[in-house]
Amino acid sequence: MPRSRAIRIAPSILAADFARLGDAVRDVSAAGADLIHVDVMDGHFVPPITIGPAVVKAVRPFSPQPFDVHLMVTRPDDHLEAFIDAGADIVTVHAEVCPHLERTLRRIRSLGAKAGVSLNPHTPEDVLRYVLDAVDLVLVMSVNPGFGGQKFVPAVLPKIRAIRALLDAAGREDVAVEVDGGVNLETAPHIVAAGADMLVAGTAVFGQADWRAAISGLRGE
Repeated sequence: MPRSRAIRIAPSILAADFARLGDAVRDVSAAGADLIHVDVMDGHFVPPITIGPAVVKAVRPFSPQPFDVHLMVTRPDDHLEAFIDAGADIVTVHAEVCPHLERTLRRIRSLGAKAGVSLNPHTPEDVLRYVLDAVDLVLVMSVNPGFGGQKFVPAVLPKIRAIRALLDAAGREDVAVEVDGGVNLETAPHIVAAGADMLVAGTAVFGQADWRAAISGLRGE
């Protein structure tokens, strides 16, 4: 019987009002967010360009919650130290762009942050088998990264189950399985049932009138 896992909600500030970003981070934390998810895009790995370490440093004082920084960039190794110095508690890199993934993950840890691996919808979970002792979080993209408001790709549900089984079989029950993309009240129960315990939500939180109710609803409360 699988053990019950607490569901953590990580609102993505990509969907927040950038003119009031500090206030948004403060208010969503007060509304019950477990983490603050920061989507970093470089215009190469994905088309948009979003924010850099200076913005993370500027909004860091507005929340006591961990900052969950997702690097959607082609050269993540060039930016690890800057984001961790700015206040990132978790740094997640994409397996697709890391030729020396194990080394990158260990460097993140050596700099004082938790290390995450992200997989695009088409990327198989087998890449994780060789870095299981160096990872603290697996982020499953349930849309193609780069743009908010996309529809959930249901084909990732079997992958979530496979990743959770892989981690548990390796004795890494402590590793979080995070899902990002199309997470809302309709999809969240299926994602959690598949084995995820951390949900990234953009418009499903920031696009709602009551952020506390939105976060509680995503947890299934």
